[in-house]
Amino acid sequence: MSARSEWSVDEPQKLTLEEPVTAVQVRTVGGTVNVVGTESGGPARLEISELHGPPLTVTHKNGTLTVAYDDLPWKGFLKWFDRKGRNRSAVVSLTVPADTRVEVGVVGAGAVVSGISGRTDLRGVSGDSTLLGLTGAVRADTVSGRVEAQAVTGGLRFNSVSGDLTVVEGAGSAVRAESVSGNVVLDLAPTDAGTDINLTTVSGEIAIRLPHPADARVEANTTSGPVSCAFDDLRVTGQWGAKKITGTLGAGTGRLKATTVSGAIALLRRPPTDDTPQDVPADKAPQAHTADKKVL
Repeated sequence: MSARSEWSVDEPQKLTLEEPVTAVQVRTVGGTVNVVGTESGGPARLEISELHGPPLTVTHKNGTLTVAYDDLPWKGFLKWFDRKGRNRSAVVSLTVPADTRVEVGVVGAGAVVSGISGRTDLRGVSGDSTLLGLTGAVRADTVSGRVEAQAVTGGLRFNSVSGDLTVVEGAGSAVRAESVSGNVVLDLAPTDAGTDINLTTVSGEIAIRLPHPADARVEANTTSGPVSCAFDDLRVTGQWGAKKITGTLGAGTGRLKATTVSGAIALLRRPPTDDTPQDVPADKAPQAHTADKKVL
């Protein structure tokens, strides 16, 4: 491979980085981005299998590998708009050391990040993203893109205008989610330590499936939406207008706070013998009437 630190890529090709890679930055429009972490200790590998429109610039400097369009900066990424963007797309796949720091920005593209133990930052204007088996801290910011996180054990922070967040087998120390109209669905796995959860939406619906036995202090509020609760140990108050679910489950080691203006809130219970991951469909689980007890 050339000793140069920068390449202009205008056709599909594969590159192997013999120099160390400690951070990755990918910014694309259209297509897909796949980033896979590996514990093998081998060199980072980049494959651009499809490319339409302007070339991608690949840069390696001080351990940071960047794959991006020159006119698509990370700063102000979520406000980027280009009418010509529809005429470009790329399929980018990266294999990097697991402890690499990853930054991925996509416009109208899908993204999959898996097996990363370093920090992961995701920004998406539109397009669905999947996060698999991440053990480092995760931050995801989207405009309308949907994010699904599976078996993520690092702290998770999510912000969106209308995008949905679905967490399957979540076992992180903290989940922070804010959305205007997007739904938030959490399926939480049992953990040794309590999880700190804070969810806020305006009109988006919130559904949380807690492990059995559950261990958390609970405070859930909605101004005008319906609520449902599958836990007899929690108190549901409010007949008209504002409604609230409060109380303590188990020793109260964890914390669960959920607030919405007009969205529904549902607190669901995992079966005690649930030994396998179960996905929670985002288009069904948030509905408050899916719980079987205390519906107001």
